Amino acid sequence: MLRRLLAATVTVAAVGFSAVQAAPTQAVVPKAAGAVFPSEIVKQDFPDPDVFQQDGTWYAYSTNTKWHVPVATAASAEGPWTTRGEAMPGGPSAAWAKPGRTWAPDVHPNSDGTYTLTYTAWHQESDKQCIGVAIATAPLGPFTPVGTEPLICPVDLGGAIDANTFVDRDGTRYLVWKNDGNAIGKPSTLWLTKTTDNGTKLVGADKALLSSNGIAEAPDLVQRDSRYLLFFSTNGYNDCNYQTTYATATSLTGPWTVQQRPLLTTQSFDGNVCGPGGADVVGDKVFMHGWVNGSRHLYVGDVGWANDWPVVRGSRVRTEAESGQLNHCVLRENSAGASGGKAVGYIDFADSWVENRVFAPVAGGYTLHVGYANGSQGTASHTLSINGTSQGSVSYPFTGWNQWRQSSVPVTLRAGWNTVRLGKGTLYTEVDYLELQ
Repeated sequence: MLRRLLAATVTVAAVGFSAVQAAPTQAVVPKAAGAVFPSEIVKQDFPDPDVFQQDGTWYAYSTNTKWHVPVATAASAEGPWTTRGEAMPGGPSAAWAKPGRTWAPDVHPNSDGTYTLTYTAWHQESDKQCIGVAIATAPLGPFTPVGTEPLICPVDLGGAIDANTFVDRDGTRYLVWKNDGNAIGKPSTLWLTKTTDNGTKLVGADKALLSSNGIAEAPDLVQRDSRYLLFFSTNGYNDCNYQTTYATATSLTGPWTVQQRPLLTTQSFDGNVCGPGGADVVGDKVFMHGWVNGSRHLYVGDVGWANDWPVVRGSRVRTEAESGQLNHCVLRENSAGASGGKAVGYIDFADSWVENRVFAPVAGGYTLHVGYANGSQGTASHTLSINGTSQGSVSYPFTGWNQWRQSSVPVTLRAGWNTVRLGKGTLYTEVDYLELQ
């Protein structure tokens, strides 16, 4: 039998309770459509989006194009979207700003029926970018700038950009913003500042949330039951390396922990969105821009919350195989080249299986990618069941042991948590990880 010799230091999975679980139901394999990626909903330049829904209408705003503050509307997040033209026809405040670099608008509905637009504009005196504020009585505008000075303008720190309004559950209102340090060779910090009077005035000191010697920008602060999540973009915005990651904290004052894996990248979407950045999370939707033929178009995707951790449909999420339940198989330590240095092997018997849980933001089609190594000198396979029902098998072309590759199959999942089981098929294969997309 062409199998690797069992290493001296292995951990055999407990058989007890796991061994007596029922075998997967043998049923007709559902037809699975595979991964669903974010939809391109505004097919023209519409970067740095800010989106909200009110009274059955979705409103989206972007960095200046041929308008100072472009605005679009739709009856649903997926569209169809219609561009409505200019939300701030007079442009940024002539008292301190000049037109041409009006970036990253943030529009927030106020309890008195007005709307506050916080925008980034070109500061006349310093030639830096600074943050200003405007008010309107309707979401389409016209927005009129407030005051004769910028709201936030730390020139010595490179200026200020990318304001994001956040209202805590106790009603306290804040702006999250970035000092544009990377523009002058200094660190960039994401700051939190309390506001009042519908976001037109600042209260108290600025609180630093996190800093970077590179680029950290486009913050979007979200509160869930168990934690706060601060989404932000990294790398240069001008190519497909732009991406979205996030940090978490149990308190607004921190400490904030940046996650090891970015949430949205060109690679995690298999190239279907180029440079996904400027993300705005609105309930169970996430809006982002991506490059298309030299312009940044607007996309929307589904987002779900796995115990308050974000999962975006179409963006790969990895689960290490060894983190699941193992039955009559082996956790192989020190697996050279494997993700995390471990893999699951010896899925060799009729009652052998490895079982992991994966999270689907919505019900429907996904792609399951399995990291594997096959030294059997032929194509091997595992049986595949999801939530106790057979969905066929996964085939693994020959690679050689410790030569890790991926095999991908379409699957159908229910919304929320799903159980994926790989069992004995033909020949022999070791499993490194599962990626759901």
